[in-house]
Amino acid sequence: MIESSLTESSNTEDPSLLIVDDDTIFCEVLAKAMRKRGFFVTCAHTTEDALSLAEQSTPEYAIIDLKLSSESGLVLVEKLRMLDPGTRIVMLTGYASIATAVEAIKLGATHYLAKPVDADQILSAFERIVGESDIPISAHPLSVGRLEWEYIQRILAENDNNISVTARILNMHRRTLQRKLAKRPLRE
Repeated sequence: MIESSLTESSNTEDPSLLIVDDDTIFCEVLAKAMRKRGFFVTCAHTTEDALSLAEQSTPEYAIIDLKLSSESGLVLVEKLRMLDPGTRIVMLTGYASIATAVEAIKLGATHYLAKPVDADQILSAFERIVGESDIPISAHPLSVGRLEWEYIQRILAENDNNISVTARILNMHRRTLQRKLAKRPLRE
């Protein structure tokens, strides 16, 4: 559902921002915060609605959730970049993994942030268009649980998010894989 009530802005010359998240409350709160920071905001909760809005008026900026109900926000990143390669896209997720971060960037996202995140962090991500070579390297390797999560995410991405195929490749029962995917990865 497209939230037209969230498209009100004081100035239509403000930079346009499309927020795509299936969590309507999060979307509403983030839209309000971004309006205060000078954006003309529209919201969508599905890939289909987001594409419809983007085709009517290509956004200068987009914030896309990785997991949109049963859809992947990665598909939307790719399609928005095809509409306008200049759109700056920040991908948000509560299920961060190296595999999805790499894919998001390959598909054209400007940045990838793990939830919870605030509006100022998103603004900073929009402004960062080049990498940092002096970012500190962790002295601690990833935990076994995190390594398992990353491996599962990589195999899942290689198989177009097909759980049945991924379960066969990993030699595990489909339900076991679904339980593992439902758990949030450990924060490192």
